[in-house]
Amino acid sequence: MAALRTGTTTIEDVLRAMGVPALRWQDADGTTHFAYTHQPEGYKTLLLDFDSKGKLRSFENVLDEKHFATIKPGMTEEQVLHRLGPPEPQWTAYYKARDELVWEWRFCDAWNAAARFDVLFDATKGTVRSSFDRREQCGQTKCLCGH
Repeated sequence: MAALRTGTTTIEDVLRAMGVPALRWQDADGTTHFAYTHQPEGYKTLLLDFDSKGKLRSFENVLDEKHFATIKPGMTEEQVLHRLGPPEPQWTAYYKARDELVWEWRFCDAWNAAARFDVLFDATKGTVRSSFDRREQCGQTKCLCGH
């Protein structure tokens, strides 16, 4: 796809060009959302919002500090999925002693360094306990994003 254009690109255009999204959901007002993840190798999850007529309303990378700041204790797993898209399954972990589920995303931080963002859930309640980010340990002086 050459370019995503708000107001003209349709759901069908995106599906033809980008394939099936990693996550898709629809709101009661007819708004449809697609999440395309570039994990585990990449650093982005692209969230596309379509109006009730199937026209692209907005799109953005949601793996950044601005979006991470919206993740608050008490949020549900579904709310986190709708903000950040799906986590990378191979990095998901459960810690029995704490009854804690951890989801993780890879992103490029403000200094262009590869980093990880983790959300820690109370596994029984399915709600956020806390979150944090950290730089990747890559064995080099600088671990820069490859984009």
